[in-house]
Amino acid sequence: MKYYKITGITAALALMAGAIGCNNSSTKSTDGADSSTSIDTNTAQKMDAITVSPIADSKEFPGADLQIASISSEKVGTDSAKVSVKYAIKNFKLTEMTDDAHATHMANSHDGQHIHFILDNKPYTALYKPEHSVTVALNSEHYLLSFLSRSYHESIKTTEASKLVKFKIDATGKLTTDAMPKEPSLFYSRPKGEYKGDETKNLLLDFYLVNTKLAPDGNKVVADINGQTFTLDKWGPYEIKGLPLGDTKVKLTLVDKEGNAITGDNVSVERDIKLIEK
Repeated sequence: MKYYKITGITAALALMAGAIGCNNSSTKSTDGADSSTSIDTNTAQKMDAITVSPIADSKEFPGADLQIASISSEKVGTDSAKVSVKYAIKNFKLTEMTDDAHATHMANSHDGQHIHFILDNKPYTALYKPEHSVTVALNSEHYLLSFLSRSYHESIKTTEASKLVKFKIDATGKLTTDAMPKEPSLFYSRPKGEYKGDETKNLLLDFYLVNTKLAPDGNKVVADINGQTFTLDKWGPYEIKGLPLGDTKVKLTLVDKEGNAITGDNVSVERDIKLIEK
């Protein structure tokens, strides 16, 4: 298996046209570090026809804030509990369309901006109202990551715009929350599901980090796409191009500076997606 690495080396000749007029974007990660991704300072990784490239600046949402107003549970049936979550949001509007260029060439939700509700690192549910309920088993433990998302599904990568909760459900259906996890964590967001027609040309690769940052001499994310491996050393949105029609497998793994897989509950995630001609 061959490895291709995104670096900070300037790729002026390859990206000159896209670099003109682009500014660097900077966000505060969930561990408090600044994370920047700009298309004019990073080379695309390429293997065969598939490429993975950092995308240009997205619309920012200064002060966007997501809080969990309440999380509760009740026993339903003999072996399950219904968990209900309500959110409080500031400086961000659900169902509003995100007004920037990426909305025109990536899969874009017709219902607008939303919350990504990710339970146990499974495929997210898009929430267009600030509340959601889900059924889980009794005597179970769970991780719930919630974050604000642009209409084309790119996450807002700030501490204030996301919340991670670890909770338990006991035999009676009672919910208790644990302390905030301190281990490095990687949560998968996009790509997801099926893509049709023009949506198959540009796919958003987006993930969420907690308690870690990426760096050329630090932790990284390895993206395995149909057996082709790309190493990402900056946290930001990426664009996948050149995928064939049909089934695609995407696996994201958090690794240390030596390239060894980090151990933990949320450090490696795999998804199957499908690209359809029409």
